[in-house]
Amino acid sequence: MALRWISYVKYLVMKQKCFTFLLVFIIYSVLNQSLFRFMEGFLPMDVCHLPKGFQLKPGNHVDNSLDLWTRTDVQTCTQWKAPIIWDGIFNPIYYDEMYKKQNIVIGLTVFAVGKYLDLFLEGFLVSADEHFMPGFSVIYYVFVDDLPKLEEMKLGGRRKIKSFEIEKHKRWQDISMFRMKAISKLIENHIKHEANYVFCFDVDQRFEGRFGTEALSESVALLHAWYYRRPKYWYTYDSNPHSAAYMSTKGDFYYHAAVFGGTWQSVKNLTESCSQGIMQDKQKNVEAVWHDESHLNKYFWLHKPTKVLSPEYCWDQKIGWRRDIHVFRLLWAKKQYSLSRQID
Repeated sequence: MALRWISYVKYLVMKQKCFTFLLVFIIYSVLNQSLFRFMEGFLPMDVCHLPKGFQLKPGNHVDNSLDLWTRTDVQTCTQWKAPIIWDGIFNPIYYDEMYKKQNIVIGLTVFAVGKYLDLFLEGFLVSADEHFMPGFSVIYYVFVDDLPKLEEMKLGGRRKIKSFEIEKHKRWQDISMFRMKAISKLIENHIKHEANYVFCFDVDQRFEGRFGTEALSESVALLHAWYYRRPKYWYTYDSNPHSAAYMSTKGDFYYHAAVFGGTWQSVKNLTESCSQGIMQDKQKNVEAVWHDESHLNKYFWLHKPTKVLSPEYCWDQKIGWRRDIHVFRLLWAKKQYSLSRQID
Protein backbone atom coordinates (compact mmCIF):
# COMPACT_ATOMS: atom_id res chain seq x y z
CA MET A 1 0.00 0.00 0.00
CA ALA A 2 2.85 2.34 0.95
CA LEU A 3 4.64 1.62 -2.33
CA ARG A 4 1.50 2.45 -4.31
CA TRP A 5 1.15 5.69 -2.41
CA ILE A 6 4.79 6.61 -3.06
CA SER A 7 4.36 5.85 -6.78
CA TYR A 8 1.24 8.00 -6.90
CA VAL A 9 3.07 10.90 -5.23
CA LYS A 10 5.93 10.58 -7.72
CA TYR A 11 3.41 10.64 -10.56
CA LEU A 12 1.83 13.83 -9.21
CA VAL A 13 5.25 15.45 -8.82
CA MET A 14 6.22 14.50 -12.37
CA LYS A 15 2.88 15.77 -13.70
CA GLN A 16 3.37 19.05 -11.84
CA LYS A 17 6.88 19.41 -13.26
CA CYS A 18 5.61 18.81 -16.80
CA PHE A 19 2.80 21.31 -16.33
CA THR A 20 5.21 23.88 -14.90
CA PHE A 21 7.66 23.36 -17.76
CA LEU A 22 4.87 23.73 -20.31
CA LEU A 23 3.60 26.89 -18.62
CA VAL A 24 7.09 28.41 -18.48
CA PHE A 25 7.66 27.51 -22.13
CA ILE A 26 4.39 29.13 -23.21
CA ILE A 27 5.11 32.31 -21.23
CA TYR A 28 8.66 32.48 -22.58
CA SER A 29 7.41 31.93 -26.14
CA VAL A 30 4.92 34.76 -25.82
CA LEU A 31 7.53 37.09 -24.36
CA ASN A 32 10.18 36.00 -26.83
CA GLN A 33 8.54 36.87 -30.14
CA SER A 34 11.23 35.24 -32.28
CA LEU A 35 10.73 31.86 -30.61
CA PHE A 36 6.97 32.29 -30.79
CA ARG A 37 7.09 32.92 -34.54
CA PHE A 38 9.43 29.98 -35.02
CA MET A 39 7.13 27.61 -33.13
CA GLU A 40 4.13 29.03 -34.98
CA GLY A 41 5.63 27.67 -38.19
CA PHE A 42 5.02 24.13 -36.91
CA LEU A 43 1.28 24.59 -36.47
CA PRO A 44 -0.45 22.23 -38.90
CA MET A 45 -2.14 23.49 -42.05
CA ASP A 46 -5.05 21.87 -43.78
CA VAL A 47 -4.26 19.74 -46.82
CA CYS A 48 -5.68 19.54 -50.31
CA HIS A 49 -8.46 16.97 -50.23
CA LEU A 50 -8.89 16.72 -54.00
CA PRO A 51 -8.10 13.29 -55.47
CA LYS A 52 -4.82 13.06 -57.35
CA GLY A 53 -5.23 14.03 -60.99
CA PHE A 54 -8.33 16.14 -60.35
CA GLN A 55 -8.99 18.65 -63.16
CA LEU A 56 -9.44 22.14 -61.73
CA LYS A 57 -10.83 23.64 -64.92
CA PRO A 58 -12.66 22.23 -67.94
CA GLY A 59 -10.76 21.52 -71.13
CA ASN A 60 -7.06 22.19 -71.64
CA HIS A 61 -6.72 25.00 -69.08
CA VAL A 62 -3.16 25.71 -67.95
CA ASP A 63 -4.11 25.36 -64.26
CA ASN A 64 -4.79 21.67 -64.88
CA SER A 65 -1.01 21.25 -65.11
CA LEU A 66 -0.59 22.13 -61.42
CA ASP A 67 0.73 19.30 -59.26
CA LEU A 68 -1.24 19.97 -56.09
CA TRP A 69 0.00 16.78 -54.44
CA THR A 70 3.76 17.35 -54.63
CA ARG A 71 3.78 19.65 -51.59
CA THR A 72 2.44 17.66 -48.66
CA ASP A 73 3.71 20.20 -46.11
CA VAL A 74 1.25 22.93 -47.09
CA GLN A 75 -2.34 23.42 -48.23
CA THR A 76 -2.40 23.58 -52.03
CA CYS A 77 -6.12 23.94 -52.70
CA THR A 78 -9.15 25.50 -51.05
CA GLN A 79 -12.44 23.93 -50.06
CA TRP A 80 -14.00 25.50 -53.18
CA LYS A 81 -11.33 23.86 -55.40
CA ALA A 82 -9.19 26.91 -56.13
CA PRO A 83 -5.43 26.31 -56.26
CA ILE A 84 -3.04 27.82 -53.71
CA ILE A 85 0.21 28.54 -55.54
CA TRP A 86 3.42 27.34 -53.88
CA ASP A 87 6.90 26.80 -55.22
CA GLY A 88 7.22 23.35 -56.78
CA ILE A 89 3.63 22.80 -57.92
CA PHE A 90 3.83 24.62 -61.27
CA ASN A 91 6.00 24.63 -64.39
CA PRO A 92 6.88 28.29 -65.15
CA ILE A 93 7.97 27.54 -68.72
CA TYR A 94 4.68 25.85 -69.55
CA TYR A 95 2.67 28.67 -67.98
CA ASP A 96 4.53 31.31 -69.99
CA GLU A 97 4.14 29.35 -73.21
CA MET A 98 0.40 29.03 -72.74
CA TYR A 99 -0.14 32.72 -71.93
CA LYS A 100 2.11 33.97 -74.73
CA LYS A 101 -0.31 32.38 -77.17
CA GLN A 102 -3.00 34.72 -75.80
CA ASN A 103 -0.98 37.92 -76.36
CA ILE A 104 -2.02 39.30 -72.97
CA VAL A 105 -1.24 42.65 -71.31
CA ILE A 106 -1.01 42.99 -67.52
CA GLY A 107 -1.58 46.20 -65.63
CA LEU A 108 0.09 46.99 -62.31
CA THR A 109 -1.24 49.69 -59.98
CA VAL A 110 0.76 51.26 -57.17
CA PHE A 111 0.32 54.30 -54.93
CA ALA A 112 3.33 56.35 -53.81
CA VAL A 113 2.14 59.22 -51.65
CA GLY A 114 4.08 61.50 -49.33
CA LYS A 115 7.38 59.99 -48.21
CA TYR A 116 6.50 56.68 -49.84
CA LEU A 117 7.37 58.30 -53.19
CA ASP A 118 10.91 59.12 -52.03
CA LEU A 119 11.54 55.97 -50.04
CA PHE A 120 10.08 53.11 -52.05
CA LEU A 121 8.80 53.79 -55.58
CA GLU A 122 12.03 53.59 -57.55
CA GLY A 123 13.16 50.35 -55.90
CA PHE A 124 9.72 48.83 -56.36
CA LEU A 125 9.55 49.58 -60.09
CA VAL A 126 13.16 48.58 -60.82
CA SER A 127 12.58 45.20 -59.16
CA ALA A 128 9.23 44.81 -60.96
CA ASP A 129 10.99 45.33 -64.29
CA GLU A 130 13.08 42.26 -63.55
CA HIS A 131 10.70 39.91 -61.76
CA PHE A 132 7.04 40.82 -62.36
CA MET A 133 5.56 38.93 -65.32
CA PRO A 134 8.94 38.59 -67.07
CA GLY A 135 8.67 38.42 -70.84
CA PHE A 136 5.17 39.92 -70.95
CA SER A 137 3.74 43.30 -71.79
CA VAL A 138 3.12 45.25 -68.57
CA ILE A 139 1.81 48.75 -67.98
CA TYR A 140 2.55 50.50 -64.69
CA TYR A 141 -0.20 52.79 -63.39
CA VAL A 142 1.43 54.98 -60.75
CA PHE A 143 -0.55 57.24 -58.41
CA VAL A 144 1.33 60.08 -56.70
CA ASP A 145 0.47 63.31 -54.96
CA ASP A 146 3.46 65.15 -56.45
CA LEU A 147 3.81 64.72 -60.24
CA PRO A 148 6.78 67.13 -60.61
CA LYS A 149 8.75 65.07 -58.09
CA LEU A 150 7.91 61.88 -59.99
CA GLU A 151 9.08 63.43 -63.26
CA GLU A 152 12.34 64.49 -61.62
CA MET A 153 13.03 60.85 -60.72
CA LYS A 154 13.21 59.98 -64.45
CA LEU A 155 12.01 56.43 -64.02
CA GLY A 156 12.64 54.91 -67.42
CA GLY A 157 12.59 51.15 -67.59
CA ARG A 158 11.64 48.97 -70.51
CA ARG A 159 7.94 49.20 -69.65
CA LYS A 160 5.32 51.88 -70.07
CA ILE A 161 4.56 54.05 -67.04
CA LYS A 162 1.32 56.01 -66.76
CA SER A 163 1.20 58.48 -63.90
CA PHE A 164 -1.80 60.01 -62.16
CA GLU A 165 -1.92 62.76 -59.56
CA ILE A 166 -4.21 62.33 -56.58
CA GLU A 167 -5.21 64.74 -53.84
CA LYS A 168 -3.33 64.85 -50.59
CA HIS A 169 -4.95 63.30 -47.53
CA LYS A 170 -4.38 64.20 -43.91
CA ARG A 171 -4.11 60.59 -42.69
CA TRP A 172 -2.37 57.57 -44.22
CA GLN A 173 -5.47 55.50 -43.39
CA ASP A 174 -7.50 57.72 -45.74
CA ILE A 175 -4.94 57.19 -48.50
CA SER A 176 -5.14 53.44 -47.98
CA MET A 177 -8.92 53.42 -48.24
CA PHE A 178 -9.08 55.96 -51.09
CA ARG A 179 -7.17 53.65 -53.41
CA MET A 180 -10.14 51.31 -53.87
CA LYS A 181 -12.17 54.13 -55.41
CA ALA A 182 -9.20 55.30 -57.48
CA ILE A 183 -8.49 51.82 -58.87
CA SER A 184 -12.13 51.33 -59.80
CA LYS A 185 -12.13 54.60 -61.76
CA LEU A 186 -8.79 53.75 -63.35
CA ILE A 187 -10.13 50.42 -64.61
CA GLU A 188 -13.17 52.10 -66.10
CA ASN A 189 -11.23 54.89 -67.79
CA HIS A 190 -8.01 53.14 -68.81
CA ILE A 191 -7.26 49.56 -67.84
CA LYS A 192 -10.28 47.89 -69.44
CA HIS A 193 -9.20 49.40 -72.77
CA GLU A 194 -5.52 48.52 -72.37
CA ALA A 195 -5.00 45.34 -70.34
CA ASN A 196 -6.48 41.89 -69.71
CA TYR A 197 -5.36 41.49 -66.11
CA VAL A 198 -4.43 43.88 -63.33
CA PHE A 199 -2.53 43.45 -60.07
CA CYS A 200 -2.62 46.00 -57.27
CA PHE A 201 0.39 46.39 -54.97
CA ASP A 202 1.54 48.34 -51.94
CA VAL A 203 4.67 50.29 -52.84
CA ASP A 204 6.74 49.49 -49.72
CA GLN A 205 7.83 46.13 -51.15
CA ARG A 206 10.41 44.84 -53.60
CA PHE A 207 10.40 41.87 -55.96
CA GLU A 208 13.08 39.27 -55.30
CA GLY A 209 12.03 36.35 -57.51
CA ARG A 210 9.66 35.36 -60.26
CA PHE A 211 6.11 36.69 -59.86
CA GLY A 212 4.82 35.29 -63.11
CA THR A 213 1.90 33.99 -65.11
CA GLU A 214 1.26 31.19 -62.63
CA ALA A 215 -0.39 33.95 -60.53
CA LEU A 216 -2.93 34.85 -63.22
CA SER A 217 -6.58 33.97 -62.76
CA GLU A 218 -10.00 35.58 -62.76
CA SER A 219 -9.79 36.63 -59.09
CA VAL A 220 -6.56 36.42 -57.07
CA ALA A 221 -6.06 36.79 -53.32
CA LEU A 222 -2.94 36.50 -51.16
CA LEU A 223 -2.47 34.60 -47.88
CA HIS A 224 -1.19 37.01 -45.24
CA ALA A 225 2.33 36.00 -44.21
CA TRP A 226 1.66 36.62 -40.51
CA TYR A 227 -1.58 34.65 -40.37
CA TYR A 228 -1.40 31.69 -42.75
CA ARG A 229 -0.26 29.26 -40.04
CA ARG A 230 -2.46 30.64 -37.27
CA PRO A 231 -5.80 29.23 -36.07
CA LYS A 232 -8.83 31.04 -37.46
CA TYR A 233 -9.80 32.44 -34.06
CA TRP A 234 -6.65 34.62 -34.27
CA TYR A 235 -7.71 36.20 -37.57
CA THR A 236 -8.40 39.91 -37.15
CA TYR A 237 -11.58 40.31 -39.17
CA ASP A 238 -13.71 43.35 -38.42
CA SER A 239 -15.93 42.65 -35.40
CA ASN A 240 -17.95 45.87 -35.39
CA PRO A 241 -21.52 45.08 -36.53
CA HIS A 242 -21.93 48.74 -37.58
CA SER A 243 -19.20 48.41 -40.22
CA ALA A 244 -19.81 47.17 -43.75
CA ALA A 245 -16.67 45.05 -43.26
CA TYR A 246 -18.19 43.19 -40.30
CA MET A 247 -17.98 39.41 -40.49
CA SER A 248 -20.38 37.52 -38.26
CA THR A 249 -18.41 34.30 -38.62
CA LYS A 250 -14.84 33.29 -39.33
CA GLY A 251 -13.85 33.33 -42.99
CA ASP A 252 -11.73 30.91 -44.99
CA PHE A 253 -8.31 32.58 -44.72
CA TYR A 254 -6.91 35.95 -43.74
CA TYR A 255 -5.95 37.79 -46.91
CA HIS A 256 -3.37 40.56 -47.29
CA ALA A 257 -4.43 43.72 -49.14
CA ALA A 258 -0.81 44.41 -50.17
CA VAL A 259 -1.40 42.23 -53.26
CA PHE A 260 -4.61 41.38 -55.10
CA GLY A 261 -5.53 41.02 -58.74
CA GLY A 262 -7.29 39.20 -61.52
CA THR A 263 -9.08 40.12 -64.71
CA TRP A 264 -9.97 43.79 -64.91
CA GLN A 265 -13.66 42.91 -64.59
CA SER A 266 -13.15 41.02 -61.31
CA VAL A 267 -10.85 43.65 -59.81
CA LYS A 268 -13.35 46.35 -60.74
CA ASN A 269 -16.08 44.44 -58.92
CA LEU A 270 -13.86 44.05 -55.85
CA THR A 271 -12.71 47.68 -55.68
CA GLU A 272 -16.22 49.03 -56.30
CA SER A 273 -17.63 46.87 -53.51
CA CYS A 274 -14.88 47.82 -51.06
CA SER A 275 -15.21 51.50 -51.95
CA GLN A 276 -18.96 51.39 -51.37
CA GLY A 277 -18.43 49.72 -48.00
CA ILE A 278 -15.88 52.36 -46.99
CA MET A 279 -18.30 55.15 -47.97
CA GLN A 280 -21.12 53.51 -45.99
CA ASP A 281 -18.83 53.42 -42.95
CA LYS A 282 -17.91 57.08 -43.38
CA GLN A 283 -21.59 58.03 -43.38
CA LYS A 284 -21.94 56.21 -40.05
CA ASN A 285 -18.68 57.69 -38.73
CA VAL A 286 -17.27 54.15 -38.55
CA GLU A 287 -13.87 52.86 -39.66
CA ALA A 288 -13.03 49.20 -40.21
CA VAL A 289 -10.32 47.82 -37.95
CA TRP A 290 -7.80 47.26 -40.78
CA HIS A 291 -9.28 49.79 -43.20
CA ASP A 292 -9.42 48.60 -46.83
CA GLU A 293 -7.96 45.21 -45.87
CA SER A 294 -10.98 44.49 -43.67
CA HIS A 295 -13.32 45.27 -46.57
CA LEU A 296 -11.21 43.12 -48.90
CA ASN A 297 -11.46 40.15 -46.53
CA LYS A 298 -15.23 40.58 -46.34
CA TYR A 299 -15.42 40.65 -50.15
CA PHE A 300 -13.34 37.49 -50.59
CA TRP A 301 -15.44 35.74 -47.95
CA LEU A 302 -18.57 36.45 -50.00
CA HIS A 303 -16.94 36.09 -53.43
CA LYS A 304 -14.36 33.32 -53.31
CA PRO A 305 -11.13 33.98 -55.23
CA THR A 306 -10.39 31.61 -58.11
CA LYS A 307 -6.70 31.47 -57.17
CA VAL A 308 -4.85 32.07 -53.91
CA LEU A 309 -1.17 32.99 -53.68
CA SER A 310 0.99 31.57 -50.92
CA PRO A 311 3.01 33.91 -48.64
CA GLU A 312 6.00 33.43 -50.97
CA TYR A 313 4.34 36.16 -53.02
CA CYS A 314 4.59 38.72 -50.19
CA TRP A 315 6.90 37.68 -47.36
CA ASP A 316 8.06 39.57 -44.28
CA GLN A 317 11.59 38.55 -43.23
CA LYS A 318 10.87 39.69 -39.67
CA ILE A 319 8.89 36.46 -39.30
CA GLY A 320 12.12 34.51 -39.56
CA TRP A 321 12.84 31.12 -41.07
CA ARG A 322 9.96 28.93 -42.17
CA ARG A 323 10.46 25.44 -43.57
CA ASP A 324 7.61 25.86 -46.08
CA ILE A 325 8.91 29.09 -47.65
CA HIS A 326 11.31 27.89 -50.34
CA VAL A 327 11.61 31.15 -52.29
CA PHE A 328 11.02 34.88 -51.79
CA ARG A 329 9.08 36.38 -54.69
CA LEU A 330 8.12 39.69 -53.07
CA LEU A 331 9.49 41.04 -49.80
CA TRP A 332 8.18 43.67 -47.44
CA ALA A 333 10.52 46.63 -47.30
CA LYS A 334 11.91 47.64 -43.94
CA LYS A 335 9.23 49.75 -42.29
CA GLN A 336 10.08 53.36 -41.51
CA TYR A 337 6.71 54.49 -40.20
CA SER A 338 8.09 57.60 -38.52
CA LEU A 339 9.10 58.85 -41.97
CA SER A 340 6.91 57.05 -44.50
CA ARG A 341 3.62 57.97 -42.83
CA GLN A 342 4.42 61.65 -42.67
CA ILE A 343 1.92 63.60 -44.76
CA ASP A 344 3.48 66.75 -46.17
